[in-house]
Amino acid sequence: MERKAKKDPKDMRHGYTTGACATAVTKAALIALITNEEQETSTIHLPVGRDATFTIEKCTFDGNEVSCETIKDAGDDPDATHKALIIGTVSWADKSGIHLDGGIGVGRVTKPGLPVPVGEAAINPVPRKMILGAVQEVLETFQIERGVNVVISVPLGEEMAKKTLNGRLGIIGGISILGTRGTVVPFSSSAYMASIVQAISVAKAAGCEHLVVTTGGRSEKYGMAQYPELQEEAFIEMGDFVGFTLKHCKRQGIKQVSLVGMMGKFSKVAQGVMMVHSKSAGIDFNFLAQLASDVGADDETQEEVRNANTASQVGEIMAEKGFDAFFHRLCEACCFSSLHHIKGDMTLATSIYSMKGQLLGRAENIASIDEIDWDRG
Repeated sequence: MERKAKKDPKDMRHGYTTGACATAVTKAALIALITNEEQETSTIHLPVGRDATFTIEKCTFDGNEVSCETIKDAGDDPDATHKALIIGTVSWADKSGIHLDGGIGVGRVTKPGLPVPVGEAAINPVPRKMILGAVQEVLETFQIERGVNVVISVPLGEEMAKKTLNGRLGIIGGISILGTRGTVVPFSSSAYMASIVQAISVAKAAGCEHLVVTTGGRSEKYGMAQYPELQEEAFIEMGDFVGFTLKHCKRQGIKQVSLVGMMGKFSKVAQGVMMVHSKSAGIDFNFLAQLASDVGADDETQEEVRNANTASQVGEIMAEKGFDAFFHRLCEACCFSSLHHIKGDMTLATSIYSMKGQLLGRAENIASIDEIDWDRG
């Protein structure tokens, strides 16, 4: 059978954000309300500086309101909201001005620290500006001075939100209406990085002075068991973005951070790699062998480490031979590299776990590289 070739990133199809879709359906619904004519398409101007035309799947007249629907196309990006049905419902308001809210499937903000005030629908600032701007443009085009109600709904939004960080951020009941560009770049990290920044903001607003940043859901579970005294907002999944997360913690004034993860990614952090995706720099087994030497491993063990296939295998070798100090030394190296990367002004801890949840090593309360009493070479 012929193997299907992977797409080159530059050939991947871009898509559109929930914010762009919400703007398009709002504009279509308002024009339909004014003209009493069904709309089949809706063209809007995107923040990236170009126009985009959306297909209106359905246009429904119901008394004094009109609803228009489109299906979000995220292009070749594996987006949690790909194929989401986005609905904009428009009606005339008794009061002047444009009144924007979220309906079913659009989350509501319940915690401070986000760019949307507590109690409001989770429609972020740029999409909000896009929607209000589109409404104002239509009103001016038709020379109408009336108040307008706009409600954005995503029927399956609450289910989709389970695949996002909304629950942790205190966004309850659905997805957020997002997008600063209007377009979705395939496999872009920007959305995940933005969620990390928001999570830090929410944690700070909730009064958290000590954050636990983890590489994934499993390590987060181990971190929660290790730090049961901390509130939920203090735990943040940073994924592969170690350096990015630590820099934003420092930028927002967080003074104490604990890193919790496993051998593979933290072996990279220890050697100074702050973006630990599998396609980033590989594991430096010579570096790990040097750490093994530092804790008294014999030449044979050091050679086994150099010839290992994975960092997890190194962990198994050192654990089986009783070199528990190796893991503590590796945790210190993670703190050292992290402090060097962010230029200090933070107290760090690192804990490394096995895949089965065994705590392999731990280094606590390191606030300066001077506190590490060994030479990394």
